[in-house]
Amino acid sequence: MKKFFALLATSVMALAMAFNASANSAKVDRKDPYKMIRQVAEITFKRFADEQPQIRKDPNLLKTIVREELMPYINYKYAAGKVLGKHFAKTSKKDRAEFVPAFREYLVTSYAQVFTLYKKQKVQFEPGKPLGKKKIVAVNTQVLEAGRDPIDISFKVRKSRKTNEWKAFDMVAEGVSLLDSKQAELSSLIRQKGLPYVTQMLKEKSQRNIVFKSEQG
Repeated sequence: MKKFFALLATSVMALAMAFNASANSAKVDRKDPYKMIRQVAEITFKRFADEQPQIRKDPNLLKTIVREELMPYINYKYAAGKVLGKHFAKTSKKDRAEFVPAFREYLVTSYAQVFTLYKKQKVQFEPGKPLGKKKIVAVNTQVLEAGRDPIDISFKVRKSRKTNEWKAFDMVAEGVSLLDSKQAELSSLIRQKGLPYVTQMLKEKSQRNIVFKSEQG
């Protein structure tokens, strides 16, 4: 599990390092999952680069960047349901309603901490393909770094039935799904201690301060 998240950290940090985003970033195209992934990466990492001085003074600003630039394009509600899996029907509507925002903030903190591992990797994005009537597609990328083999990263993106807009809900690094990993991690806890316990645990984890690696003890 630790090896996977180390790989995930490297991968997420690479997502836009290949781009020289202009000051006037184009509006994100939510109707095309391939363009959306590329454009969100551009915007998120440009802001990350522009606000480095402030971020170094207050690393928790990374949480704000994630909330404002990344989370609008992540279907965290669908992801939370996937993480609950077989436990979904066994939990109350009230408990699920409290779990979803806690899971969202946990994702915010997790991604913000990953963004402290800034490196200038390059990324190759798969060209867009005809979508047809597909409701879920995988946007494939490769992370390129000198001295190591390419890392295959795939973003699973789902089309909303109501808006026809696409949002990402999972990341698969070298064949390993982030959602599957989270489901495996939380499933036994939900079964043994209940969903409210897991919700509280995620709330506590999401309150952790963001710390740059060089500053960690």
